[in-house]
Amino acid sequence: MYDAIIIGGGPAGLQAALTLGRMHRRTLLLDSGAYRNGTVRHAHNLLTNDGRDPAELRRIARAEIAAYDAVEVRDATAAGIVRDGDALTVTVDGDALRAHAVILATGVADELPPIPGLAEHWGDTVANCPFCHGHEFAGRPVAVVNASPHAAVLARMLEPVASEVHVVAPDEVSAVSGVRDGLRLEMTDGTAREVAGAFVAPTWTMRGELVDALSLQRQESGAVRTDPFGRTSVEGVYAVGDIAHPDHLPGPMFSLAAAIAGGQLAAVAVVQSLVA
Repeated sequence: MYDAIIIGGGPAGLQAALTLGRMHRRTLLLDSGAYRNGTVRHAHNLLTNDGRDPAELRRIARAEIAAYDAVEVRDATAAGIVRDGDALTVTVDGDALRAHAVILATGVADELPPIPGLAEHWGDTVANCPFCHGHEFAGRPVAVVNASPHAAVLARMLEPVASEVHVVAPDEVSAVSGVRDGLRLEMTDGTAREVAGAFVAPTWTMRGELVDALSLQRQESGAVRTDPFGRTSVEGVYAVGDIAHPDHLPGPMFSLAAAIAGGQLAAVAVVQSLVA
């Protein structure tokens, strides 16, 4: 019987594991190897690690967690989860593993606008977060490939960073290709624009099989409804990272720092529940 099973080996899950390990709580971390930032080579806006490869962040975190004997890390995917009396049962590689608490840190997946060539540059010169990737295009032109009302807001945010900000709708771009120091946008009107980078608004979906299996309550955003400590509508189940939308926030907070904070808070709540 585990004190907690953490499903997801990104920043939220890793931080939860570290916190539980330091409290000597028997913990299992399951890592499927699927990461939202899997194509990103330089993660930014994270104190003391600005510009570090996310894969290196995960490697360092695992090495730190390995110092705590209470935490077991397994490279595996959870196939199912059910409540079993006062405990929760997680199915992994045919084994039924029981725990007092489960922390879901399964993350989300992005679906990009269907523009030929765009996906090949996702996580490099194509991004969605100006806080994480805007500065790298400083002093050069950028494109906001977005037809939503938020496009104008994003453009204004980028004005102090970029030399020019071009706002275009996705259906105005016929193809994207890489050029030296940036991208070439082929427009449907026959013209072309060269920019240092482009910002898009992907459609995100949760890796939500476990969320659906537990019938967790969701917010209008589509993310799992939680309190500030990651507690969900099902007792003993916590949601952290990109899948979580706490009541006090306007939406899920897609950032490394927010994911790490959420993982720590959920782990604290688990410890408190175990001693209550």
